[in-house]
Amino acid sequence: MSEWKTSACILCECNCGIKVQTGGEDGREIVRIRGDEAHPASQGYLCQKASGLNHYQNGTDRLLHPLRRREDGSFEEIDWDTAIREVAAKLAAVRDAHGGDKIFYYGGGGQGNHLPGAYSGATRKVLGSAFRSSALAQEKTGEFWVNGQMFGAHVRGDFEHCDVAVFIGKNPWHSHGLPRARAWLRDFSKDPGKTMIVIDPVVSETAKLADIHLRVKPGTDAWLLAAMIAMLLQQDLYRAEWLAEHARGFEEIRSAFADIPVAEYLAHAGVPLETAQAAVEAIAGAGGAAFFEDLGTQMNRHSTLVSYLEKLVWLLCGQLAKPGAQITTPYLTNIAGSGRATRFSPVAGARIISGLVPCNVIADEILTDHPDRYRAMIVEASNPVHSLADSRRMAEALDSLDCVVVIDIAMTETARHADYVLPVATQYEKWEATFFNFEFPDNYFHLRKPLFDAPATVLTEAEIHARLVEALGAMPEALCEELSAVLASGGRDAYRDRFMAALGEDPQLAAVAPVVLYRTLGPSLPEGADIGAVLWPLCLDLAMREPAAVARAGFTGNPLQAADALFDAIISEHSGVVFARGDYDALWSQLGQDGQVQLVVPELLAEVGELAAGPEPLTTEDYPFLLMAGERRDYSANTIYRDAGWRRKDREGALRICSQDAARLGLDDGGEARVTTRQGSAVTRVEVTDRMQPGHVSLPNGFGLDNVDGRRVGVAPNELTSLDARDRFAGTPWHKIVPAQVAPA
Repeated sequence: MSEWKTSACILCECNCGIKVQTGGEDGREIVRIRGDEAHPASQGYLCQKASGLNHYQNGTDRLLHPLRRREDGSFEEIDWDTAIREVAAKLAAVRDAHGGDKIFYYGGGGQGNHLPGAYSGATRKVLGSAFRSSALAQEKTGEFWVNGQMFGAHVRGDFEHCDVAVFIGKNPWHSHGLPRARAWLRDFSKDPGKTMIVIDPVVSETAKLADIHLRVKPGTDAWLLAAMIAMLLQQDLYRAEWLAEHARGFEEIRSAFADIPVAEYLAHAGVPLETAQAAVEAIAGAGGAAFFEDLGTQMNRHSTLVSYLEKLVWLLCGQLAKPGAQITTPYLTNIAGSGRATRFSPVAGARIISGLVPCNVIADEILTDHPDRYRAMIVEASNPVHSLADSRRMAEALDSLDCVVVIDIAMTETARHADYVLPVATQYEKWEATFFNFEFPDNYFHLRKPLFDAPATVLTEAEIHARLVEALGAMPEALCEELSAVLASGGRDAYRDRFMAALGEDPQLAAVAPVVLYRTLGPSLPEGADIGAVLWPLCLDLAMREPAAVARAGFTGNPLQAADALFDAIISEHSGVVFARGDYDALWSQLGQDGQVQLVVPELLAEVGELAAGPEPLTTEDYPFLLMAGERRDYSANTIYRDAGWRRKDREGALRICSQDAARLGLDDGGEARVTTRQGSAVTRVEVTDRMQPGHVSLPNGFGLDNVDGRRVGVAPNELTSLDARDRFAGTPWHKIVPAQVAPA
């Protein structure tokens, strides 16, 4: 086996640092994995899911040659020159005939690889592609929009320093979301001076550790949170002086919640008054209360409203911009975007938040005769046929397009519907990184060095996009030669001066800047880190935008000097670099609303009034259960693990059902059941557990993949979900409350 090499796990946003030994017959296997003690955030921590990373690196569905679809639907291998030439020509033909805005882009990186999104921007801009989406639009855009409306910035909980932690629809034991999640949960739960509050219909692993579990009925979070706000106001538990100094619109909020019947709303939510009272008093009395909402509410009824109500709870208690409360963080690039919604999708008229078209309208944007329908699609490092609602309709939409190009490492469910499949290096065969940089006060960035050489027959995304830009005739070849010469003779200072001058001379250069940097600055970087070239302007932007935070992290001098020092550190330090050190006193200046919180979001405050009518039933006589489609469990992960053999338990992804319902239906633990929704039906193994409430069942995410060997293990949850069940504001899907039948198989 080789020496230990540093890298990172790629299964969730934490991207914990790992150390890896490689080996096997050809030396291309990940043989041993342990946590990297030198990683700034994870500090040696690792959960059990990382143990299966060799199943990703050496998956059986790996692609090693470009593929082109034949007329009969089968695929043939082609060489790269042919692939690039034909893909560029096909996409250019769509642009020329219908407009570049008819070329839709989906993806741009998964949990571990965000640099493809940086390079794909050059191809998109050259083609004139105006619409895009990603998995973030399945989950987070409602919260992005609320943050944009209220704060003008993205906020996160400071769990490192809080004395009250509140998790809403989140089980960090499995979904993580904060560094060293399981170790943190254990330590926090044992501290008598701290209080953990969980709002979740399921008795999750995190709920078992909680001091207060608000076991809400599925789909009724809005009534619970509205009641909690009313309790804070009606019992004078809010921070009047803090609100007067830092917030606008308090009187309108007080008026909206003053007459809410607390007991009635809590009854709708199924939460006892004394339990809600304990939670409200704990939050109101906290020195620092940190909140984290996640998919349990963000893929649920009233998801955007719930994001708003959750923020009103902690704002009424003054829990912003102080230790242990909600904070903003310096960032290299803001993946949450502005949260603004300044345009709408061309066919469905859906609100586009942070530049992302809602996933649940993509098929409707295509399967129409509308003149502005999307006519081509580029899918990169994503699998929308499996991951988006109503998989069959998404597949039908792809099949109707003039051209579909998939850029990925494997023959995914989406790739099978492509006209061209362009195979890329795995995340462990190239330099890669993510922009999930949310830590405070020490925020870090980790550019990972490859563990293996990539096979000669695949390319990196950066190289693919550079070649596409060249094939489209948009690469400024003379300037690239000049920049390379300037860099060789005058160093990076001279290179920077010429690059900036060129931007001034030709504003169109900005469109292809990522691939120009890759072609010119990239080859000069040590250890073959050419893909990292796109980080150089981000370091410069950060040093200009947050000079004090960068200096506190140890990168001093003028902004140009600090940026270069930071960039060099990112390239050379293989366990990650603290790029900014935040300061609580500076947090208010980072809010984009003149240092004031906007309490009133008119559209959402209007929806608060609609809660008075009570919850509309989600179930019917024909579909009496609510299915939580996509629960995170011990051995469920995103679908980069295509080989089911990595799982050590729950290998088939059982349907979880409570003992009361199982007995009534005659279902046995370990037996089989048929789950049917309006979209489809599937047979699944059964797990009887009183984690679940009566009438509430769950299936895990990450199952039901169609491997090339013909095997399918478990249920593909999105064959059971609906495109129509979605949030009215953000369009995020209601995957956690799918009406369903359950019966013996």
